[in-house]
Amino acid sequence: IFNEKAIQVMGLKNPVGKKVNVWGDDKEIIGVIKNYNFESLHEEVKPLFFIYNPNRCMNFFVKIKAGMEKETIDKIGTLYKDFNPGYAFEFKFLDQDYQVLYEAEQRVSILSRYFAGIAIIISCLGLFGLSAFTAERRRKEIGIRKVLGSGEFRIVYLLSSDFTKTVIISIIIALPVSYLITKSWLDSFAYKAELHAWYFIAAGVLALLMTWVTVGFHAVKAASANPVNSLKYE
Repeated sequence: IFNEKAIQVMGLKNPVGKKVNVWGDDKEIIGVIKNYNFESLHEEVKPLFFIYNPNRCMNFFVKIKAGMEKETIDKIGTLYKDFNPGYAFEFKFLDQDYQVLYEAEQRVSILSRYFAGIAIIISCLGLFGLSAFTAERRRKEIGIRKVLGSGEFRIVYLLSSDFTKTVIISIIIALPVSYLITKSWLDSFAYKAELHAWYFIAAGVLALLMTWVTVGFHAVKAASANPVNSLKYE
C-alpha cells in the first residue's frame, strides 16, 4: 500500500494490481492512500508504503471515537490477552509521538510569551517613570502655558508628542527586523502560515496605544493641575 507521493515518484498510472520489487521480493500494489504528514511539518511529505502481511502483525493502529477511549482500550486489551496470553498489552496515543516533534517550538512559544510579558511590563514602568519625571521637570512651563491660554488638550499633546515620536521611530526600526526574523523561522517549515502585513501593523498600533495610556496618566494630571500651584512651586 503506497501513498500518493510514492506513486508520483515512481511515475505509475493505474498502480493498483501492478507488481513492484520491494527488498528483492515482488509485491502487488493493493491500494493507494492519500498523503499525510508522518514526520514534522519541517519536512515535506515523503514516499511511504505499508506491507500487508496478515500472518505477521506487530503493531495495530486503532481510531477511537472521542469520549470512548477508556471503554475501547479495555475491550482491545481483553481481545489482545485472548490471542496473546502471557504478553503485556502496551499502547500509546499517536498524538504523543507528534507532540514530541514540536517540543522545541512549544518551549519557544512558552518562553516567548513570558519574556514578551516581562518586556512589556518593564517598558511600561520605564515610560511611566519617565513621563512622571518629564511632567515634574516641566511643571512651571506648563503653568505658564496655561496662564497664557493654552488648553488642556494642547498640554497633553505637548507632553506626549516626544514619547510618541520616539515610539514611532522604534516601531519603524522593529517591524522590518521582526518580519525578517519571523520569515526566516517560518522558512524552516515545509508547511507554514502566511505572513500578512496587518500582523505587524496591529502590533505597532498596540504598542502606540500602550504608550499613550501609560504616558497619558501623567500628561492629563499635569494638564489639569492648577497653574497657580505650578507657578508657586520652588
